[in-house]
Amino acid sequence: MPRNVGRILSILVVVCSWTCTTLGDDLRTVFNGKNLDGWSAGPDNSWVVENGEITLRRDFDGQEHNRDYLWIDGEFGDFVLELEFKVADNTNSGVYLRTGDRQDPVWTGIEVQVANSFGKDQLSSTGTAGAIYDCQKPASNAIKAPGEWNQYRITCRGAQLSVELNGQQVIDMNLDRWAKPNQNPDGSQNKFNTALRDFPRRGSVGFQDHGRPVWYRNVRLKEL
Repeated sequence: MPRNVGRILSILVVVCSWTCTTLGDDLRTVFNGKNLDGWSAGPDNSWVVENGEITLRRDFDGQEHNRDYLWIDGEFGDFVLELEFKVADNTNSGVYLRTGDRQDPVWTGIEVQVANSFGKDQLSSTGTAGAIYDCQKPASNAIKAPGEWNQYRITCRGAQLSVELNGQQVIDMNLDRWAKPNQNPDGSQNKFNTALRDFPRRGSVGFQDHGRPVWYRNVRLKEL
């Protein structure tokens, strides 16, 4: 084989390997960066697109606004979800997974916490970014400072749920271990009157409006 041909083939192998690694995940873009086509918002239309980012325009009152959550159109069972988010000092939001009732997401969906826990040593299942709200605290506090962009990679496959925050796996969870209502496997209490193992394995995916500022962008999803 001529030397130049061999060199070209070597370069092609490297390029192909890089391309397969960076582009071969097949996640589809579900937020176009311009508007909320493909999403369903609540009656107050509190969610808006500004500078290519999804954010809230309501007066920030710190209250729950269940009817103004923002949902990706359709329902999803096994999937990979990637997104970037940014918090402010007092941000309180969440990514809801497999939600059974959009009008009652707090009790029928699993929430990955979005909050400003930057610099806090104590981990919790309610206030630390990356937690599964009220069920499992993250393995580490991997969030960046307010104003910086963070990345979630969330995978749901059957009973398995994993969360990566900024490249660190912070949750590796088997929902079948949550076998009792109002109770976590370690014996601590949670808010859910239905055991997590009995939650639907298919439902709505979206963002929580908790009356605090938050920003999302680069939302991509792949069904498994």
